[in-house]
Amino acid sequence: MNRGVFLDRDGVLIEEKGYLHRVEDVVVLPGIEPALSRLCQRGFLLFIVTNQSGVGRGYYTMEDVRKVHEHLDRHFRNQGVIFQKTYVAPEAPDQPSRGRKPSPQFLFDAREEFGVDLAASYMIGDKLIDLECGWNAGVRKSILVRTGYGARLSQENPRVLGSALVVDHLGDAADWILRDSD
Repeated sequence: MNRGVFLDRDGVLIEEKGYLHRVEDVVVLPGIEPALSRLCQRGFLLFIVTNQSGVGRGYYTMEDVRKVHEHLDRHFRNQGVIFQKTYVAPEAPDQPSRGRKPSPQFLFDAREEFGVDLAASYMIGDKLIDLECGWNAGVRKSILVRTGYGARLSQENPRVLGSALVVDHLGDAADWILRDSD
């Protein structure tokens, strides 16, 4: 079985811009590439798990989402970082959805498609729904980063964080995962 790290996109890997859908608006957060590279070097499979309700709301299309993800894949591949797959839930919150977080379905899909041992894997996000997704899937640890919406969540409602680990940014999360998995 493989170990995985599941990452929310906006606010974790790239700057939170609110319904980002244009490649020219993508800004990768500082220090992301070396953090992900360290995880890859230690054998973790990387996955993006993202809700893109702007599609369901009619703000942009799945083609726009595909272009952003192709751009991100190229950028990270040039840095030696490979994502196994990007899982996208395009539905708005009020629409039926198979995989919209906090549903763990995409993590279950990765377990089946890539042989991921969820109990030895991690979920990283900046929202409560990201943490809940990990908890619902039975990951080893759900981690909240204080980038994106994470700082506000950790300050305004720390009780809802439960057993989550709270760190400043993805680099801290990667360091903690590497220590935890020794």
